[in-house]
Amino acid sequence: MVFQTYRNLSPRARLGVGIAFTLWGLIGLKLSDKAEEKLGYTPTEEDRKALERFKPRIIEVEKEIEKVVGTEK
Repeated sequence: MVFQTYRNLSPRARLGVGIAFTLWGLIGLKLSDKAEEKLGYTPTEEDRKALERFKPRIIEVEKEIEKVVGTEK
């Protein structure tokens, strides 16, 4: 229902709504770090070490190339 209401807007109004949501998101990203610091939600070193456990690890595995019969010189 909300999407249909959005689709009924003029193209210029849809552009305005899109820009408004984008700006709202960008402002939120900029202000969230400052709000974190003021409210005391910044992570401690202990928290960072605890999160390190859940960080995905990438292990490089070398691929063995098989020689195709008949291509050797």
